[in-house]
Amino acid sequence: MNLWHLFLAFVRVGVLGYGGGPSSIPLVQIEAVKNFHWMTVDEFADVLGLCNALPGPIATKMAASIGFKVARWPGVLAAELGLVLPSLLAMILLFAAFTRFKDLPQVKGMIRAIKPVVIVLLLLIIIDMWPKSMGSALNWGIAVASFVLAYFLKVHPALVVVGTLALGAFFVK
Repeated sequence: MNLWHLFLAFVRVGVLGYGGGPSSIPLVQIEAVKNFHWMTVDEFADVLGLCNALPGPIATKMAASIGFKVARWPGVLAAELGLVLPSLLAMILLFAAFTRFKDLPQVKGMIRAIKPVVIVLLLLIIIDMWPKSMGSALNWGIAVASFVLAYFLKVHPALVVVGTLALGAFFVK
């Protein structure tokens, strides 16, 4: 039954994750932590951090990680198929419709209206993870330094992530 649940959970993420990877993260958290209890918020934060440190789309890495935790390699396959296949079909249909009707005011309005929802979903995951992730002065220092590096100094986010991993490996115990 876990394989079916993995498939269905990631079908929902794949179909409803409008806007790409970052907007999918809260949906993955809802499925993995709240709906199916496959992991705790802390475990989810760990998986999210690890997946962000690796190249490639975040949703597929999250699906593979959670699928493996739940049911090993068959779980990876179920989660990835659930994520990719239905959303691939839905996106082909939506893209064909969007291309045909993109200049209609209703379609333009839909696109403008969904953007704040994506921001709210990201804020919700931040609020949920905040207490466990920002509990120490060290974490605050890492967060501030990462923000300064990425936002003000325009250091590529991948370098900030790799640098933080190195810092953690050698200096954080």
